[in-house]
This record gives sequence, structure tokens and C-alpha cells, in this order.
Amino acid sequence: MKPNYIKDNPKIYLVAPSFGTTTTPYKERMEKAIKNLKKLNAEIIIGPNVFKSEYPCASTNALDRAKEIIDALKSDADIIWSVGGGEVMCEILEYISFDELKDIKPKWFIGYSDNTNLILPLATKLNLESIYGPCAPSLYINEYEVKETFEMLKGKKIFKGYKSFQLSKDDEIYPKYHLDKRNKLSAYNYNKPFEGKLLGGCLDCLVTLSGTKFDNVAEFTKNSKEKIIFFLEACEMNPMDIMRGLFQLKNTGWFNNVSGFIIGRSMFYGMEQFGMYDKDAYIESLKYLNVPMIFNCDFGHLGPTIPIRSNAYAKISIENNLLKIEYNE
Repeated sequence: MKPNYIKDNPKIYLVAPSFGTTTTPYKERMEKAIKNLKKLNAEIIIGPNVFKSEYPCASTNALDRAKEIIDALKSDADIIWSVGGGEVMCEILEYISFDELKDIKPKWFIGYSDNTNLILPLATKLNLESIYGPCAPSLYINEYEVKETFEMLKGKKIFKGYKSFQLSKDDEIYPKYHLDKRNKLSAYNYNKPFEGKLLGGCLDCLVTLSGTKFDNVAEFTKNSKEKIIFFLEACEMNPMDIMRGLFQLKNTGWFNNVSGFIIGRSMFYGMEQFGMYDKDAYIESLKYLNVPMIFNCDFGHLGPTIPIRSNAYAKISIENNLLKIEYNE
């Protein structure tokens, strides 16, 4: 189910299901982001954990983080926007009854990286669309993924990649992008556009969920009338980690109804291990499927990134060496 596209004066519920925004530069960016949202006449609800850091690697304990999410999902907000990624968002799933949420009004959940832990079950357990896109502190500036996320929320259907991306990190509190690396897509077994329902996220998180009661991907893909396009990107996984992770996903039935893959950039872009790079790991693990794969796509842990609608049907193509994602509704 697709939530309604937003109009003027959206109601935005900020949540911290993983890290809170308590340290520099995230606290300053979050404060400026809230000011920017108010300038847009958005109504802001600040969840109780947004400015907390009471728990190892998270804003607060898992039960209270889960309650914040449940309250947001049951609210009348238009958008639930995560304020950060992190490490242990998976812990909240034990305190969320997805059966009790089946009748909620669909609303957009936005986040990336560790937020995969909610984006995936929202799709496979509740059949809801979400946006794999920038976390809320990024709203301190209205460029690239932030601008395009709002365009997506308002109904834009076609998104294209960028000619360059930022490889180096900027430690400024309010940095602007310095696109210092030319983007060059590469592909395997691609000769024409392919279509399907988008599903995926951060591979580090997907592997953790695979085979647990929060997984449900094999059943979801088996029952889907459309084939699946997996969008995958890794945060801290090296090529061998990726091969082991894809082995696990393969053997829990994830890839039985797939039409193709789009692969984003990891934080360890360009890492080599045993003579293999990320691309080699994906090809070696997935070539048996005989489906197209596109690499170095503009999403993941090196920006700027294209927001992606999880659980939405789309057509994928390469146009002038840029990734093109075209949604059908």
C-alpha cells in the first residue's frame, strides 16, 4: 500500500529508533533541520527519544524505542522520519506486534542504513511502502537527496542518478557536497530495462534479519504477482562479508522470484580482498540467477543518493550512463 502523497503543511513525526541526535554535528544539524521544516509550515512532532543517548549504541532502551515507533505509526502524521542510523535498531522488532498494526493508515517512513530493520518488515509484513532515503538531520540543507525526497513525497515518478559523488568525508557541521569522484555505472547481464517491485536496503541489516521471525521475504516474494528488484548496499561489509551474506539470503529463499539487482555504494568503496571487489562478490554470488545487475548506483553510504521507494513497482534502466528509476504510480 502506498501512503498518500503529501500536500502543503505536512505533519512530520521525528523518531529515534536507532541513534539519537546528541553529538556534534548531528545535534546541530537536527536543530537546524527542525527550523527549516517549520519554515515550510510543516507541523513537527518530536518523539521522546530524538535528543537522547541513554543506551549503548542507541537513543534509549529497545522497549521505549519500539513504543515511539508504534505511537508514530498509530498517529495522524503524514511522515515518520528517522533521525539517524546506527547499530542495534533490530532490537526494537521484538516489541512490535505487526499484526496489531495491519489496520493503520499508511504513512511514509523515511530513513536508511540501520532503518532497514523497519523498512523491510513494513513491506513484507504490512505491505506498506517506505522511502529508503536521508535521515532527518540531512534536512539542514535542501540539496540532492533531501530535495528529491520531498519531490518523491509529492508524487514525482522519475529519478536519475548523478554524474559525480562524494568520496571524501567533510567534518564541518553544515557541509555542502563536494563531488570529487566521477560516477561510472557498470552492469552485468544488462541489455534492456527491467521491471519489478523494489525491496532491499542495507545488506548488513538484511543478513541479520534473514531467517528470523521478522524476515518473511521468501513468503512475500513467493506470493507477489510481480517479480522483485533488490536494491542492496553495504555499510561496513568487505567483499567476503558480502559473499557470505548473499549465501545466507540465497539459502533462506530470498531470490526465487527476482528480475534484477541495483547495487549502491558502501562506506568502504573500492575495498579489495583476495583480488575481489564488491562487484566481483555480487557477480560471483548471484550470476546463477541470470538476471541483470547494475553497480555503483547512486544510493548507499556515499552521497548524494537517490531516495528509493521500497515495495513500489518500478522500471530500471541506464540512460546516458545514469541510473534511471521510473515508478508506475
